[in-house]
Amino acid sequence: MTDHQTDPALRRKLTLTRAGLWAERITRAFWPAWTVAFVLLAIWSLEVVPPLWSGSLLIAMGAVLLVTLGIGVRSFRAPTAQDARDRLDATMPGRPLATLDDHQAVGAGDAASEAVWQAHRRRMAARLAGARPVAPDLRVSRRDPYALRYMALMLAAIGVLFGTVLRAPEAPLLPGPGGPALASGPIWEGWLEPPRHTGLPTLSLAEIEPGAVEVPEGTRVTLRLYGEVGALAVTETVSGREVTDPSAPIQDFTVTQSGTLSISEGGAQVSPLWTLTATPDTAPSIALNGEPDFEHPDMVVMPWAATDDYGIVAAQVTFALNPDGAERRHGLAIEPEPMEPLTLDMALPISGNRGQIADFFRADITEHPLAGMPVTATLEATDAAAQTGRTVETFILPGRAFYDTVAAALVEQRRDLFWSRENRSRVARILRAVTYKADDIFDNPSAYLLVRMAIRRLDEGPLTPEARDEVAELLWQAAIRLEENSLDSALERLRQAQDRLSEAIRQGASPDEIARLTEEMRRAMDDYTRQLAEQGQQGQQQQQAGNGQSQEITPDMLDQMMQRIEELMAQGRIAEAQELLRQLQEMMENMQVTQGQPGQGGQGQPGQGEQAMEELREQLREQQELSDEAFRDLQEQFNPGQQGQQGQQGQQQGQNQGQGQQNGQQQGQSQQGQEQADGQGGDAQEGLGDGDRGAARSLAERQEQLRRGVENLRNNLPGQGTEAGDAARDALGRAERAMREAERDLADGNLGGALDDQAQAMDALRDGMQELGRALADARPDGQQMQQGQAGQEEGQGFRRDPLGRRSGEGGQLGTEEQMLGGAEAARRARELLDEIRRRSGERERPEIELDYLRRLLDRF
Repeated sequence: MTDHQTDPALRRKLTLTRAGLWAERITRAFWPAWTVAFVLLAIWSLEVVPPLWSGSLLIAMGAVLLVTLGIGVRSFRAPTAQDARDRLDATMPGRPLATLDDHQAVGAGDAASEAVWQAHRRRMAARLAGARPVAPDLRVSRRDPYALRYMALMLAAIGVLFGTVLRAPEAPLLPGPGGPALASGPIWEGWLEPPRHTGLPTLSLAEIEPGAVEVPEGTRVTLRLYGEVGALAVTETVSGREVTDPSAPIQDFTVTQSGTLSISEGGAQVSPLWTLTATPDTAPSIALNGEPDFEHPDMVVMPWAATDDYGIVAAQVTFALNPDGAERRHGLAIEPEPMEPLTLDMALPISGNRGQIADFFRADITEHPLAGMPVTATLEATDAAAQTGRTVETFILPGRAFYDTVAAALVEQRRDLFWSRENRSRVARILRAVTYKADDIFDNPSAYLLVRMAIRRLDEGPLTPEARDEVAELLWQAAIRLEENSLDSALERLRQAQDRLSEAIRQGASPDEIARLTEEMRRAMDDYTRQLAEQGQQGQQQQQAGNGQSQEITPDMLDQMMQRIEELMAQGRIAEAQELLRQLQEMMENMQVTQGQPGQGGQGQPGQGEQAMEELREQLREQQELSDEAFRDLQEQFNPGQQGQQGQQGQQQGQNQGQGQQNGQQQGQSQQGQEQADGQGGDAQEGLGDGDRGAARSLAERQEQLRRGVENLRNNLPGQGTEAGDAARDALGRAERAMREAERDLADGNLGGALDDQAQAMDALRDGMQELGRALADARPDGQQMQQGQAGQEEGQGFRRDPLGRRSGEGGQLGTEEQMLGGAEAARRARELLDEIRRRSGERERPEIELDYLRRLLDRF
């Protein structure tokens, strides 16, 4: 036996390690068994199972316990002394126990080899001296991932602490001459528990004075009678139940009616007589709290109020068409089609008393078919007892206010279509009449085109609900464009917002209402100033002061006046606020807003933003010229020699109109722009000669140079990190991709496809210019703006115009400031272009590729 085997310290460590192995293997083998045992103890001690089922459940749990014990016995392996040695040895580097038990097998007769072996054994013995007993690994989380053993242990602990295990035994019966007697006399206790949704506390009957007691209907009465069974009896008339055993130890019933309650012993009353008055839970009530109204920009506002004795938990409103409330004439003369009601939830206050609610219902339903029509509004409120209060109101559901007469007419025809699809022919006739003299009516070409598309949809096939909705959407979009492009409409919205605010100030409205109306007026004022700028009416406002000098009015000054009005209202200085509001109204009637300072327009060296804008204009102009050349090449293939003839016709048209040679050339360019749309869909690769292919390659090289210029410009574009600057970069990125596709099509000789790509590139460049202009305006809120006199001077300096009449070249501005979509001239050109496309689509001798493209254009517009 070696020395280490007789070492008492090592033997103690091995004993502790072996004991840990016993604990570890017992835990892993028998944890299911003691988990079931803990559950069995909890069930037995807590008495949570009815007596009828407790015996069967305990027997079943006992069987499960025996099964888990059997499984544990089969899987358990008692640890041996060698297992302890291996466990301890595995915790030390080099496994010293195994080394000390080994014998030298190689080099046993060699002195040097034996010396090395003995040195190694000494090192292992020294390392063995520092060994520590190995703690057992009692974790079984991998086998019990849901920690069921801990839950069972917790239930068992609860059962031991609060169950029958530690419960004191009942007092034994005391013998006496009169028979068994109780250790204490009969007593009782009782509670009144109102329904939970009432929020009322539970009351003890012993603390309630005798007499009348009001309790909510549905209150739960719980009574416990202690002492000899039958000694006490309960008499009550509040539950309406049939009492079979008034002396039952536990009695539980609900108050359903008013009545009395008392407890007696041997016919003598031992408790107060309570007269319980059952207060019913009334259903909630809800109603309108004013007239529904329209709130700028697109919100319908409906004030409502609701009450309930214990609080409302939900509210909703349902709008249904009310044909009897309509004035049955024009498009509403016929019977309406069934229309699906609109049901919306009404938001409740997050905090506060829900027993009395006065709030506003706001919803963006101005585009809904029911907007502007007579409706039956059913308001419903529900309380916690699932009782519903309902009220029905009839009114005209507010819709968006259209002050532009043409926009209002379009919305009225949209309403007639929703009323009944039988109005189809009537609506089509009225729309044709509206578009008959578009020059005098439409100042927005896109709105005109949308109305024409709606007429075409009405003329095509049966009018299904889907087709009706499509036509209604076209009319709505046309009305929106007309309304938002109308200065008169913006002024009327501003006047109405001012009137509402003035009336609210006069009536002493709440601060929240004043703040809402002030914000509405601020939005209307911003819209009006924007319309002034877009209509080209911005300039310097001259207002006569007391000393005869002029004063400039800027948007910042208007905003300061609004802030001053709010401050005066907050301070309670109502009269001063009304006077300042009146001055603001007079100022807005005749104002022309300047967004800069006089004498700063266009002077000085341009900054980085202005230089980038100029480069963008130049890129757009070059792209337009390149597209014109590609179109002329394509046109020459379809109609050789026609290009020069059309230019002469354009000149003659300009001369007949008395506009001079320059306007005639512009008319010719406009005609070329119209015919450009005719050839974009064709694939001109077939039939190209060598000279044509060479010209196409030359166009492709120019397109490549132009694309590289846009790429360099995008990399150096100012405004990085801002929303508008990033949008400008994205637009130039789209232009690059479109130019790359156009370059590939030009190299392949596909002039039609190249024209489509070049049109997309020009659209992207225009978007980039608009976003860049917005980024520069955001970065320089007091930036320079061109005055009307300067604009007129530039127009007289011979600036070029593109085929749509927009300025181009040096100093030219492209964007919404020039009203590209507004004006009678633009509307006339758009209508002529549409008529020309229709005429050419009827010429069957044209190539099929061109006819196909013309049909696609008609489908789009």
